[in-house]
Amino acid sequence: MTTTLRTPVAIVGAGPAGLLLAHLLDEHGIDSIVVDLRTRGEIESTIRAGILEQGTVELLDRLGEHSRARTVGHRHDGIELRFEGEGHRIDFPSLTGRSAWLYPQHEVLKDLISARVAAEQDLRFGVTVTGIDESNAERPRVLATDADGEELIIEADFVVGADGSRSVVRPSVTGSSRGGYFREYPFAWFGILCEAPPSSDELIYSNSPDGFALISQRSATVQRMYFQCDPDLDPESLSEAEVWDNMQRRVPGTTLAEGPIFQRDVLRVRSFVAQGMRKNRIAIIGDAAHTVPPTGAKGMNLAVADVALLHEALRALLLENDARLIDAFEERAMQRIWKAQHFSWWMTTMLHVTDDASDFDRRRQLGELRSVVESTAGQTYLSEAYTGWPLPTAT
Repeated sequence: MTTTLRTPVAIVGAGPAGLLLAHLLDEHGIDSIVVDLRTRGEIESTIRAGILEQGTVELLDRLGEHSRARTVGHRHDGIELRFEGEGHRIDFPSLTGRSAWLYPQHEVLKDLISARVAAEQDLRFGVTVTGIDESNAERPRVLATDADGEELIIEADFVVGADGSRSVVRPSVTGSSRGGYFREYPFAWFGILCEAPPSSDELIYSNSPDGFALISQRSATVQRMYFQCDPDLDPESLSEAEVWDNMQRRVPGTTLAEGPIFQRDVLRVRSFVAQGMRKNRIAIIGDAAHTVPPTGAKGMNLAVADVALLHEALRALLLENDARLIDAFEERAMQRIWKAQHFSWWMTTMLHVTDDASDFDRRRQLGELRSVVESTAGQTYLSEAYTGWPLPTAT
């Protein structure tokens, strides 16, 4: 049995990009169908960190009562760069008049799903997308099986792939699943969630001879922390004492609040940019189109910036038959993507230590850090990029 559905926009992926796009399209009176392989419970319970740019929070304000970013999230007016045993605070508002918000991605997803369910969004979980039928360039079709294993076809005026770094939609845009620009760094992050009070009121980005560490927060009783490690390290191979020793050695001058560790993982540090974001009436956004090292806190924010452009382009295309904005979408989105890639690369290389680094490399790196913290211009650049450049507009 085959079910065929018809919709103006078919969105593959119920992550931040796909759900926010559906919400903004609805504001324009444009219907959409959103499908995702995962269940709602899986989406809402997969814990992922989240630093939101100010522009992202402002766009999420459009969820109204469903957005908790300002009420549950925590506004951060700065970060600390720590090196040679000393901390140097970067004050965002005094430099840029902007801030960032600590609000985990899974909480953002709860807000978005709540808003879309309240709006009676056609939101389908447990759907496996097998491919995109491009035989009719003006009316692509999403080919899938639903949660009951029945064949599902979604005919659309436009298909959007917001289905993550292993996107099923990407090959329809780029010609292959790996078509693009890729960099893998020679280190990873050992991440933990622990039961402990905050070690700091703001995030600490620490450069030490033993490697990088990030001291973050989650709540009054649960903290998120990371330290640089080998990409092949088994996260279960270290005892709790060894984990805390590694963490503490990377933030000299700061005493961490320790507690029982209840989650640990190793996150590889990678960059990817697809060689294209749109072909005919198919586009990819978010992690389907690009990934960044977590050091610059740009991943979810870049997805939101894609949506800020795409929803206006689709409004013009579908309601006014005006293709100018969709024709300009890829070029405009890529400008911000490559700025964010540079910022993420810069933060990553400035803060991490590589195995082959010489004494010259180490001293040069410390000189770079001092160039930032001792310069208003250097601090301002970091603040502008971290809190987010203004979101792009369609015109």
